[in-house]
Amino acid sequence: MISDPIGDMLTRIRNALMAGHATVDVPNSKLKQEIARILKQEGFIEDYTVSDQKPGAMIHIKLKYYGSRRDRKPVITHLERVSKPGRRIYRGRQELPRVMSGIGIAIVTTPKGVMTAQEARRQRVGGEVLCYVW
Repeated sequence: MISDPIGDMLTRIRNALMAGHATVDVPNSKLKQEIARILKQEGFIEDYTVSDQKPGAMIHIKLKYYGSRRDRKPVITHLERVSKPGRRIYRGRQELPRVMSGIGIAIVTTPKGVMTAQEARRQRVGGEVLCYVW
């Protein structure tokens, strides 16, 4: 059993990027689907699809690279888990982080759903900071 499913998802993506894979499969959950939606919306991944096979539903994430075919580099250069099961990190709306001066994003789970820190500031809500991506 995995004690940190979000950390596992981020590690799978990080490992697939380092290995140069085109896609990565992650076990499905609603929270992971929301994280994938935000990564696609912000341009960090190309696309994601959800297979509804029971048991073992998966999220298929198509990773995004830039550059020529020989010298391609991943769009995501850093994925960092912030709030962990042993130590949850909550921030109010004024304390939500700006990642890499706006180049990166912080993904936050709020009472209004999962969103970027920038969107949470716009909606005037705080919440648990899940991860940083740049």
